[in-house]
Amino acid sequence: MPPLVSLTVSLVRREVSGRYRGSAFGLLWSLLNPLIMLAVYTFVFGVVMKSRWTMPDQQSATNSTGEFAVVLFCGLIVFQFFSEVVSAAPGLIVGNANYVKKIVFPIQILPVVSAGAALFHAAVSLLVLLVFAYVVFGHVPLTVVLAPVVLAPLIVMVLGIAWALASIGVYFRDMSQIVAPLVTATMFLSPVFFQRASLPSWLQPWLSLNPLAIPVEDFRNVVLFGVQPDWTALGSYSVAAIVVAFFGYQFFQKTRRGFADVL
Repeated sequence: MPPLVSLTVSLVRREVSGRYRGSAFGLLWSLLNPLIMLAVYTFVFGVVMKSRWTMPDQQSATNSTGEFAVVLFCGLIVFQFFSEVVSAAPGLIVGNANYVKKIVFPIQILPVVSAGAALFHAAVSLLVLLVFAYVVFGHVPLTVVLAPVVLAPLIVMVLGIAWALASIGVYFRDMSQIVAPLVTATMFLSPVFFQRASLPSWLQPWLSLNPLAIPVEDFRNVVLFGVQPDWTALGSYSVAAIVVAFFGYQFFQKTRRGFADVL
C-alpha cells in the first residue's frame, strides 16, 4: 500500500474511533444517531404532516408511514455524508494547526480523511436501511450494487468543496457560521423530503443545480426502487464534480503557502 494511502486509512480509523472514545455506546452511536434522526423526521413528516411518497409503480402516494420512513431515510443517508464533510471543512486546517507546521505532512489529505470517516457512517446507515427495506418492501433490488457508482461523483464534488472551504476557513474564521445554514438549506431544497415531480414543471430542471439532487434521486432509485440511475444526468454531474474537485484542490494548493503565517 502506498505510504500516502496507508496514512489516510490510518487517520480515517483514528477519526472514527476517536469520535466515540470515552462514550458508553462507542461506535454504536454511528448507528443510533441516524436512527434517532429518522424517528424524529418520520414523526414530523410522516405522522404529523402525513407526507407520502409516490412509488415508481404507483399512480398516487398511497404508501404507508413505514414505507415513507424508509424512503426518507435513504435520502438522509446521502445528505448526512454531504453535511458531515462540508460542515467540518472550514475548521479542518484550523483544528489541525500542528500538522501545518510539519513540512513533511500532506495536509491536503485532511478533507479526504473527513470524507472517509463520513463514508464509514454512511455505510453503517446503508446496512440499517437495507434491513428496514427488506422488512417493509419484502426484498432488496439487485440494482443496490450500483450504489457506489451513484455516490462516487458526489464524493468527488464534496472533496472539491471541502478543499476550498478548508482553505477559506483559515483566512476567514466566520466561514463555519456561514456554511451551517447553507447546509441546512441544501437539505430542505433537495429531494430528500419531496419529489421532483411535486414541483412546478418550470422549476423542476433548476432542482439539478442543488449538489444533492441527482445523487439523492439516483441513490434512492437503485437502493429501493430497482430503477437504473439517470445515466445522462449522472454523467453531467460527474463532469461537474471533477471540475469542482480540480479547482477546489488547486485553490487549496495555492493558498496553503500562507497557512503557517496565519495560524
